[in-house]
Amino acid sequence: MAIQRMDNMGIVVDDLDGTIEFLRELGLELEGRAMVEGEWAGRVTGLGDQRVEIAMMRTPDGHGRLELSRFLEPPVVADHRHAPVNALGYFRIMFAVDDIDETVGRLSKLGAQLVSSEVVQYEDAHRLCYIRGPDGLLIGLAEELGSAPGQAR
Repeated sequence: MAIQRMDNMGIVVDDLDGTIEFLRELGLELEGRAMVEGEWAGRVTGLGDQRVEIAMMRTPDGHGRLELSRFLEPPVVADHRHAPVNALGYFRIMFAVDDIDETVGRLSKLGAQLVSSEVVQYEDAHRLCYIRGPDGLLIGLAEELGSAPGQAR
């Protein structure tokens, strides 16, 4: 077998503290925070000598991790924060939530905005929406309403 598991997903952010606060409000837990710097790290990323402040966030079930990186050196070279959902190479994170309306309400107090003007219901299975969080981070939220036909729970 080539892959054992997906370890984490990484996102480069400008406001590390604000993003941590936002993701904590969403329900993720801060696993750790550190400075990664030096020639060895640059050999991994291909960026040369670098200084990056990172924070590792963990989902409540312990299976998903999100690595947030704030580059101090070298400076960030591209900004994809306001790219539309269909931009090549763009990604979003989707989280399953218990109550999408309550979640959107809490996160809107921290600046989150719905990408569309509404939370949309897909059949009798899910309620879904995309929100923009700190630094324009695109986050999908899904509330499961019940088993969709032909799907196992």
